[in-house]
Amino acid sequence: MKKIVFLLVITALVSLTACGETKKDNEKNTEDELKTLDVEFKVPETADTGETVKLHALVTYGDEKVKDAEKVEFEYWEKGKEDDSTKIESTNNEDGTYSAEVTFDHDGVYEMYAHVTAEGLHTMPKKSITVGDGTVAENEDEQHDEANGHEHSAHAEGFSMHFMKPENVKVNQENDMTVHLQMDETPLENASVRYEIWNEESPDKHEWVETEEANPGEYKAIHLFKKSGSYVVVVHVENDEGLHEHEEHQIKVN
Repeated sequence: MKKIVFLLVITALVSLTACGETKKDNEKNTEDELKTLDVEFKVPETADTGETVKLHALVTYGDEKVKDAEKVEFEYWEKGKEDDSTKIESTNNEDGTYSAEVTFDHDGVYEMYAHVTAEGLHTMPKKSITVGDGTVAENEDEQHDEANGHEHSAHAEGFSMHFMKPENVKVNQENDMTVHLQMDETPLENASVRYEIWNEESPDKHEWVETEEANPGEYKAIHLFKKSGSYVVVVHVENDEGLHEHEEHQIKVN
C-alpha cells in the first residue's frame, strides 16, 4: 500500500513538473509571437547636390536592440526610376544601429528602402529625400517610363511593393523571384501574389506563377525561362480586404 501511495505521489510530482515546463514553453512561444521586427529609419527630408547624406536605421526586436542583424542594406533611386536603383551595404555600429553615407550628383526627388533581415523576418521601411529643388525627377518621370515600357501604377495609400528583379538570367536555369510587400511599413501577410510572365515576341502567351509566403510579407517563386529574349513580369497582389495592386517589370534573358 505504501508503495502504491509513493508511486502516486511521484507520478503527481512528475505531472506537475511537466505542466509547469509546458506552461513556461507556451508563455515563451506566446512572447516570441508578440515580438515584432521594427526599424526606425532616419533620412533628412532635404539635402544639397553633392552633400554627404547619412542614412541611419535603428533595429529592434520587441524591446531589444538587434546588434547582429543578418543583413541591413540601403537601396535608393530617383523617383520614377526604381529599376535603376543603387544598393549599399550598411555599417553595423554594434549598438542596434546601422548606417551608411551617400551623395546625390543632381537635383531630384529620391526614394529609398532600408532592407532589414533579422530574427527570421524581413522589413523594408521606405523614405524619400528632396535634393536641390527636386525638379529633375519630376520632369523626367513620364519620359523615362514611356522609354522603358514600365508601368508603376499609383499604389493604395500605405502600400509598398519591392520586386527583387533577378540578375544575369539564363535560359533553362531556375531563377528565384521574390517580392516584398508592406502596408503602413508593416509586412503584408496572407496576400495572394502571382507573377504574370510573357515573352515580348509572343505577347499572346502568358504564364501565371503562384508564389509562397516564405516570411511575413516576403513572397517567393521559382521560374524557368525556356527562351532567350525580353520578358515582361507583372506582379499581381490581392487580399481579402479588397486590395488589388500590380506592378510591371522587364527582365532580359540570355
